[in-house]
Amino acid sequence: MPAPVDLAASERVARRFATRFQQGYARGKLRHDPVFATSAHMLLDDPRPLLDIGCGLALLGLYLRECGWRGAYHGLDSDAAKVAAARHAAAGLAQFHLDAAQAQVLPAFAGHVALVDVLHYLGREQQPLLLREAAARVAPGACLVVRSVLRTPGWRFQLTRAEEWLIHRLGWMPTRVRHYPLREEIESPLRAAGLDVEVQPLWHGTPFNSFAIFARRAGLPA
Repeated sequence: MPAPVDLAASERVARRFATRFQQGYARGKLRHDPVFATSAHMLLDDPRPLLDIGCGLALLGLYLRECGWRGAYHGLDSDAAKVAAARHAAAGLAQFHLDAAQAQVLPAFAGHVALVDVLHYLGREQQPLLLREAAARVAPGACLVVRSVLRTPGWRFQLTRAEEWLIHRLGWMPTRVRHYPLREEIESPLRAAGLDVEVQPLWHGTPFNSFAIFARRAGLPA
């Protein structure tokens, strides 16, 4: 069963944004995209910091905070306009930091890491490099949460390809898809980095070929 969405928290996040379009987008994503409630289910009880690579509008961090999570949040995204909108939405929140930065240039960090809908915008050679860099920042006992489209047979993958083409053409996603990874292309570098990996479908209620990859480092928090 998918984790339940906190509708009140979703609405509070949506109201933080400046424009009706941003509010509607945030509201729809938080209510219908299972990655947010699933990630909250994994992270809410653990206040260690979270590095959100490719954070976009920082919906994950805002949703976690509205659900009661009090860890330090650091979001990175190369889209300066989205980072600016996220900063407006996060005004007044303590320990909530946002940077307009490339995903391939990561700060020093130790804690949880999120990599949501980022990998397929990188080339085949760049993806394992980013996965290794992200894994290196996962603290003992902490988790790397990856959500990615996987290259698999079937209609879901073909529909997802069409959707990605459309959002690029409309300008919402300025970066085009470079490479849809196979499952083993994600699992292999994470296991080599010493993480225990679990993969599960994450298309609850949606037609898209999304998967959640939870990679945890053994050990106790420092």
